[in-house]
Amino acid sequence: MRVTAIAKARTASEMRILDDMHRLRARIFQGRLSWNVRCTDGREYDEFDDLAPTYIITLSNSNSVIGCARLLPAVGTTMLGAVFPQLLRRGQLPAHPRMIESSRFCVDTECEEGRGDGSLHVATLTMFAGIVEWCMANGYNEIATATDVRFERILKRAGWPMQRLGDPSMINETRSVAGILPADAASFKRLRPAGYHPAVPALGKKAA
Repeated sequence: MRVTAIAKARTASEMRILDDMHRLRARIFQGRLSWNVRCTDGREYDEFDDLAPTYIITLSNSNSVIGCARLLPAVGTTMLGAVFPQLLRRGQLPAHPRMIESSRFCVDTECEEGRGDGSLHVATLTMFAGIVEWCMANGYNEIATATDVRFERILKRAGWPMQRLGDPSMINETRSVAGILPADAASFKRLRPAGYHPAVPALGKKAA
């Protein structure tokens, strides 16, 4: 299992990875979670994919996409500000240049690879560690995100507690909450699973 960061696909392999990522998002968000998302030809996209994000992606040993997240600078257009302001105190994200927003996080926890005796799938921890490592390498120290209270408990269990940005609110059928996560060396050390290693292009190189 390995993790990589792709800002703009430059090779056929990276194009394939991003295509598989959009397929995974459709399977998870529309298929498993029954979210009201836009899917075309079995792939999930939204307008925030048009804003030149960086994607953190976890790949299995057979190069299947089993986890992904989308990162956008918090000082620009964000999903929290544009779509979920009700989760924020006074409806505003306290953005600064060293904050990034993470959205569209998902992991295929049905994947047998990485499913061990621990309470969390290794792919989940790999995603957490990959996000933190990329943030530190690119000058970010805080991650803003919207999630549900169930996943908030998972973050706490992983040793990565979230600082809430507002009170939980029902969005469709989901009790949702927004918060801030630290992106620092201590968090990375706690989250990094055994055997963790970034793939090529190596995390730590600033995305173009």
